[in-house]
Amino acid sequence: MRRMWLAGMLLLLAAPLQAQVQINGYVQNYERFRLQQNGRVTWNESRLGLKFEGNPSDNLHYYSELRIRSFGFPNPQTVADLQRRDRSRVAPWAVEVREAYIDLYGFLLDNLDLRIGKQRIAWGTADNLNPTDNLNPDDLEDIFDFGQHLGSQAIRATYYFGDWTLTGVFIPVFTPAVLPFGDWAAAFSEPTALPSGMTLVQFTDRLRLPEPRLGESASYGVKIAGSLLNFDVSLSYYAGRDDLPLMSRLAIVPVDTPGQVRADAELVFPRMRVLGFDLAGSIGSVGVWAEAGVFLPEDVRLQQTLPDPQAGLITRETVALSDEPYVKWVVGADYTFKSGWYVNAQFLHGFLHERGRDQLQDYIALRLEKSFMHDALKLALVNLVLAIQDWRNLSENYGLAGGPSLDYKPTDALTVSLGAFLVEGRGEGLFSRVKQLDEVFFKVVYDF
Repeated sequence: MRRMWLAGMLLLLAAPLQAQVQINGYVQNYERFRLQQNGRVTWNESRLGLKFEGNPSDNLHYYSELRIRSFGFPNPQTVADLQRRDRSRVAPWAVEVREAYIDLYGFLLDNLDLRIGKQRIAWGTADNLNPTDNLNPDDLEDIFDFGQHLGSQAIRATYYFGDWTLTGVFIPVFTPAVLPFGDWAAAFSEPTALPSGMTLVQFTDRLRLPEPRLGESASYGVKIAGSLLNFDVSLSYYAGRDDLPLMSRLAIVPVDTPGQVRADAELVFPRMRVLGFDLAGSIGSVGVWAEAGVFLPEDVRLQQTLPDPQAGLITRETVALSDEPYVKWVVGADYTFKSGWYVNAQFLHGFLHERGRDQLQDYIALRLEKSFMHDALKLALVNLVLAIQDWRNLSENYGLAGGPSLDYKPTDALTVSLGAFLVEGRGEGLFSRVKQLDEVFFKVVYDF
């Protein structure tokens, strides 16, 4: 049945061939290996990306992107699982519709365009680190591929007046973020604080998603963008929910064995509003950009139930997220030297998972690369992110992630990549929790 469904989808997408539909895409194979743990394989993926696009008329355009992938590892549990390919036990695979939308140009008004369907709506000018890019849920499956998002079912209207545009977006259904694959999820999971002398033996959690009603699950955004003093600038406003969960209830309950406890947690997706600003341009031959988001969160309380030696179980309430506004921002620049070396540097205050003014940390992202052999070979000598948790005690509160990579293009369409992801850190920050997960990778991509 699943194969028939896939075949039907491909036939449906290919049906407009007579209307000169454009078809392109890519084939990708990607493997990662742990430097520790005896070279454990941590990423095993083969991917086929297909993109269909066409213009049946002057005022109509359509686009869709389909991803077919074999991802993960064989996981048969019984002999019977070895007999059924469609259970995805022997060779796990999946199909994902990344985007599928229709553009209507000159809808009702000459200067009004409408886009309807599943779409990626990217806001912000910074390089993959965008505090104003909140309309689509984050896709954090690959923790080292920052800036990826899922598409959202949305209606986007864009009105053009002179060199400026006014854009409005409405998304009726809330979709949470995809968290990192495998043990990389620990980067965004802070350890549960336990009473002294107690050991955690079981942890369960439950997500409380907003109900599928417009008043609960819908989000919207408005942006005005244009050119000012030779810079591209925009102002934006977003109202919706944070796509990363926040703990709102935690019960730590003793089990039969003395000194051992279990923890039961409930997590919610808080409402938030974001006022955004960004600009991009150049000063001489140096490209520059800046972006900032003023976050206006809702107040979220954390209800904790804890064991007490005298009173038994006691319940107390603390602040999980204050409604006090806070600002995330990023500034950056890039430059190509006469020798051919390219440098890209950014300073970020507040990473995507950080919430609340007192929880925002600083990050420096730096990339240094150069191409050789008429661009057939590209060496990224430096490609790292430095996390700074405490400027006053930097040697004991930092994180460092990244590594060198080498891309080889024997033809324009084929890229072979080899590199490493190395992690180090001290303290309780993002990278410190995964500092034992160094990896090397090998990737081959062919575009057609």
